[in-house]
Amino acid sequence: MTPITLVEGRRITLSNLDKVLYPETGFTKGEVLHYYATVAGSLLAHIHDRPVSFLRYPDGPDGQLFFTKNPPPGTPAWVKTTPVPRSEDLSAEQVVVADMATLMWSANLVVEFHTPQWPAGAPAVADRMVLDLDPGAPASVVECCAAALWLRDRLAVDGLHAYAKTSGSKGMHLAVPLEPTPSAQVSAYAKLLAQEAERQHPDLIVHRMAKALRPGKVFVDHSQNAAAKTTAAPYTLRARARPTVSAPVSWEEVAACRTPADLVFLADDIGPRLERDGDIFGPMLNPALAGRLPGVRGGGP
Repeated sequence: MTPITLVEGRRITLSNLDKVLYPETGFTKGEVLHYYATVAGSLLAHIHDRPVSFLRYPDGPDGQLFFTKNPPPGTPAWVKTTPVPRSEDLSAEQVVVADMATLMWSANLVVEFHTPQWPAGAPAVADRMVLDLDPGAPASVVECCAAALWLRDRLAVDGLHAYAKTSGSKGMHLAVPLEPTPSAQVSAYAKLLAQEAERQHPDLIVHRMAKALRPGKVFVDHSQNAAAKTTAAPYTLRARARPTVSAPVSWEEVAACRTPADLVFLADDIGPRLERDGDIFGPMLNPALAGRLPGVRGGGP
């Protein structure tokens, strides 16, 4: 019999709880749901009032993966959605994971959570900037940390606060809280920053995506700030060989990183980290820390 659970008054049908989704570790779908229930407070805070895209992997990372922005077939009527007009579909909507019930319904689909840099109701007006640091082998997250420290200090010169998290794959994300700013302006600033980083550290950093340029260097992907792009949310599980998490990390951890293993965090690591350190990414939610890009006189379009 398929179990049904009651979450905040909503009936949610759960399925295949014993199914192994991560064969390398034996991590099951039931454990995925337990993980999301454990980190719900922090995860929900960071995806609050944002349209969510899902990378679905119902048969595990070795099965079919597919990315969807539209609400999946069978989405319950009580799940909140928000209009997100697209050129190919002006009436398009996306799910907003507004509460614990929606989080558990989403998790039952087996998904990664991805969000844009702008909130619902304000498409293309970003309230954060993201730099995706992607190492080209033989570079690793160790080199990403070196790049991240330089970027943090350079952003501070412009009065901007940066916070770091692992991507849950091989790289890192830097996030900067902003006063509401048109995405096009954020993208332009991020590109200039990546270009400056490359000029200052040509042996470490590259700002262009061309694969031929990337071996042994860190690609600072500034394109994540385009209005149509999304980034893996803090605390989301990733569809990788093991149940890795896009985990916030302290700057002390970034500075101390010596091997790639130093910044790999699995689902079972996150609960104890939250108990010990709290939400390291919490300052992203503090309006008082939202910065203004140089040359931007006011927020909004």
